Amino acid sequence: MQILALNCGGSSVKYKVFAMPAEKALVQGSVERIGSSKTTLHHRDLMDGSRDCQKHLPRGGYVEALAEILNLLQPYHLDAVGHRVVHGGASLRRPTRIDATVLGTLKACCQLAPLHNPANIAGIEAVTRLLPGIPQVAVCDNTFHLSLPPQAYLYGLPYEYYEGYGLRRYGFHGITFTYMVNRAAEILGRDLKELKIVSLMLGSGTTANACCHGESIDVSTGFTPTEGLLQSTRCGDVDPGALIFLLRQEGLSPDDLEEVINKKSGWLGISGVSNDYRELEVAAVAGHERARLALEVLAYRAQKYVGAYAAAMGGIDVLIFSGGIGEKSARLREEICRNLEFLGIELDGDSNENGSGDRLISIPEARVQVLVVHTDEEVMIARETIRVLIGEDLI
Repeated sequence: MQILALNCGGSSVKYKVFAMPAEKALVQGSVERIGSSKTTLHHRDLMDGSRDCQKHLPRGGYVEALAEILNLLQPYHLDAVGHRVVHGGASLRRPTRIDATVLGTLKACCQLAPLHNPANIAGIEAVTRLLPGIPQVAVCDNTFHLSLPPQAYLYGLPYEYYEGYGLRRYGFHGITFTYMVNRAAEILGRDLKELKIVSLMLGSGTTANACCHGESIDVSTGFTPTEGLLQSTRCGDVDPGALIFLLRQEGLSPDDLEEVINKKSGWLGISGVSNDYRELEVAAVAGHERARLALEVLAYRAQKYVGAYAAAMGGIDVLIFSGGIGEKSARLREEICRNLEFLGIELDGDSNENGSGDRLISIPEARVQVLVVHTDEEVMIARETIRVLIGEDLI
């Protein structure tokens, strides 16, 4: 079977086609800046490089972008499409075949993930229009975290808000965490159910996770992806009283405040330099004080979460770094692990500084094994799509 794994973001589409169950990647690509005059498609045929292409597209939406993608995928017979969906609420407890009821649930969750779910839904509806009848599966980013116990997901707010609005911690990056912990167990030759793992997904969006014996028991992101670690433009943990103060002092509307905490904060807000981590590191090395401070805040918060999750699990066996920054920034990994020797975390300087791909970067005698794992959300989406189709006797 050939499965299209699709990730529709706020202004982009990323895609990959797999031959399953062999998990052989056939094609991958992306469309960037959807809706603008600079919409660009990058397509790479992993089987025949002569079919690679890059071209500008006319201004359009997800239907137009997907029409271009599907035209390039004509040589491949697609059997199903798996979609990354950021928020499925508390009712979609596993990857699910998309029908009218499921689509209605995802639309109801738009208020919980206003920057993501509308784009995910636009992708689903575009595929429905362009490939009518093809099975589609929703793989939700928060599903992995629905195993959180009440003491981890409840806020200290009146309980009726949880009952009436579903106001609770959900957590995100679950597709990535599922891949990370399973890959770590595979690398170490251990049973996942034996391990206490802290995972740090560090990209422009950042999330920490505690996975104890194969189940997520805590996660840094909450009701929305804004809570938790410092992110590129999101503020992460902040006293809600400070937000009320801002509303009054600045005369902000709720929409204005949402703009501040989601798009003007994080290491961009602290540094005043950039939301691009690479530019931030360059500025910090060159002596920019606020850039250096932003990096320190990011590392410090990550340190605190590692320690807190080790306490929550009664220990830690494995620490995993992933995401574009987690995989590439040896400096950040070193800063996060600094002073964590008391937990048994000790980096090997050479392994941390050098090498690429999945690898062990702790010293051989360390009590906690530290790994860098290159995440692959797309293959997880393809795997889950196959599981759903088999379970529903569709293949």
